[in-house]
Amino acid sequence: MALVVQGYTFLQQYAVSFVQNVPKKNQNALKMGVISTAQINAAAAIHPAETHPDVILYGIASRTLESAKTHAKKYKFQKAFGSYQELLDDTEVDFVYISTPNGQHYEWASKALKAGKHVLLEKPFTSNATEAKKLVEEADQAGKVLEEAFHWQFHPAAHKWRSIIDSGRYGQVIATDAKMTASPGVPHGDIRWQYDLAGGSAMDATYALNFTRYALRAKTPEKILSSVARPYNKDARVDAAMYTNALFKDGRNGNTVHSRIYTDLARSWVGGLIPRVWELPMIEVDCEKATIFFYNAMMPHLYHYIAVTGKATGKTEILKQYSGGPLWSNVQTTGGKGGSSLWSTYRYQMEAFVMKLKGKEPPCWVENEDSIQQMETIDEMYEMSGLGARLASKQR
Repeated sequence: MALVVQGYTFLQQYAVSFVQNVPKKNQNALKMGVISTAQINAAAAIHPAETHPDVILYGIASRTLESAKTHAKKYKFQKAFGSYQELLDDTEVDFVYISTPNGQHYEWASKALKAGKHVLLEKPFTSNATEAKKLVEEADQAGKVLEEAFHWQFHPAAHKWRSIIDSGRYGQVIATDAKMTASPGVPHGDIRWQYDLAGGSAMDATYALNFTRYALRAKTPEKILSSVARPYNKDARVDAAMYTNALFKDGRNGNTVHSRIYTDLARSWVGGLIPRVWELPMIEVDCEKATIFFYNAMMPHLYHYIAVTGKATGKTEILKQYSGGPLWSNVQTTGGKGGSSLWSTYRYQMEAFVMKLKGKEPPCWVENEDSIQQMETIDEMYEMSGLGARLASKQR
């Protein structure tokens, strides 16, 4: 279950921070600014930056100076800012990590690009595809790096999983089934439930769609067959759950694949008594000769397995990959060749992001066009469900 996994990641990153030495920062290290004091910051950006010799924890901004100072002291940032704009106005900042609520992603990423900063932007990329296209255009005009933080795609386990599918050993892909749920559910009052902040399960649990598109090397769906929302009981404009059936074109061979995508921020308990904490984000890929199951695709650094079950034999092979793998094995990283088994998905992401900023070509990357296609698909899912695409900030 997503919230449980996030909680464990915070604990894991805290523990790893004691195991891994904080390296001496290089003379030309980049200065990172963090926009917002969201809970995810520590695992997603702060701890990865601590262990990277080319990143300095320079500044953190909040809506109040008091909050910013509290977080700056806790995480040893050099500066605290009482507004997001104040941080962007500081010419010392090289790049920003943005973890504001969904509905504010476009606004602050746009302002950061205009201020001459590179941007690592939390998912979902924006509120809708229109904003996504505008943001990418602005990044191109500014000549700055803009990256959607689909951190899971940077981990060796993701690369191992897709390499199995790509190998063709198990035949063509017939269907996929991806799920991401929360049980116990997201608490009432959380920003994920707020329509004005572009909340909803298809937005926050967008990983399920991303697993699917990544597995298939797919763009937007050929057709969405159905997309049915279970409305949030306190605001019918927001989806507590979304059930989608779509047809995607396999990017490897052009074949049509049927895909099921299920997201749920308030998954029912077993018998009304037991939360489904074992339901970690997952995807099953049904091929002609085998099923390829990736358990905990979202945060495989904590725990994961890839189960390949042959249809003819019924036998299952269990595979895992915590470092190296198809893309990182021959790469000399700041943690050694192939990275480190102690690295989280976020740390691998930070490694690739800094490589990009330093003018090197990282072994893996989330292209801006892919982020636009992700938002176009989410828009289509919402339109099909009858809820309508999430509105841009100026429309709300």
